[in-house]
Amino acid sequence: MTIPRRRFSSVRGSRGALAGEHLRGLVVRVLKQIGVVVGAAVVGSLAVGAAEGSWILALVVGAAAAAFALFAYSWVVRKTEDRVPVEVALAGSGSATARGLLIGVLMFGAVIAAIALGGGYEFKDTGSVTVALGLLGLLTVGAVAEELVFRGLLFRLVEERGGTWVALAVSSVAFGAVHLANPDATLWGVVAIAIEAGAMLGAAYAATRTLWLPIGLHLGWNFAAAGIFGTEVSGSDMTQGLLHGVTSGPVILSGGDFGPEGSIYAVLAGSVLTVVFLLLAHRRGRIMPSRRRAAKVTATASV
Repeated sequence: MTIPRRRFSSVRGSRGALAGEHLRGLVVRVLKQIGVVVGAAVVGSLAVGAAEGSWILALVVGAAAAAFALFAYSWVVRKTEDRVPVEVALAGSGSATARGLLIGVLMFGAVIAAIALGGGYEFKDTGSVTVALGLLGLLTVGAVAEELVFRGLLFRLVEERGGTWVALAVSSVAFGAVHLANPDATLWGVVAIAIEAGAMLGAAYAATRTLWLPIGLHLGWNFAAAGIFGTEVSGSDMTQGLLHGVTSGPVILSGGDFGPEGSIYAVLAGSVLTVVFLLLAHRRGRIMPSRRRAAKVTATASV
């Protein structure tokens, strides 16, 4: 049966209108989510900054600010997506975060060991436990906020339409680019962050479908860098913790002013973990195709 041209045009126009309405709704939803989460993170960071000078206050306020950001994320996802945000469910959160912390600290420790073996790292003096604990509060809210934005929102929302591979690429590039704002940022450092951290943390989320492991990884890495070994964190000039460390030598090996995250050793370590997490995601059937590809597969299967 032949569909009259006018009727066909009407149907096509109706579909276009529905697609446009859906896109507008998606944009509004994303803007609401980003606004709420980023707003909560900014408030938390300001609160931690105001607590500077008192290590115990900074630690407590940092933990409270991180909890507030998680609550804000959970609330806005429930409101805008009408679902339970299982990616931040409390069940199993402690063990997943602990595993991430351990992996992050061990990973950074391995990178520092490699730099030190080449004579590129030495500590000049011991630091302060209380300073390290205060720094932990600041790093906690930072790690939580960044994971909520880049993996909880950006990665997940891009993956819904473009699939896992596109989401991994987009979120990694965006994560690296945002570090250009840091005081001692370099182009190479930003590229290194995108590869070793952006991709690794995205792959960790894809493998587990929870934000707790990426949060632990992120925090463990940053705390090891500044709080334990006393090095730069992404060129951000942070206070040093337990040790006052100094890096030297070729930038490609030591990371230069950007810190060990700009070292080729960090890039290699992050790349290895990225591959491991992606293999786990593949084995668990958690690599998602793009919406278009999934529709084609479904259509082919139904023929």
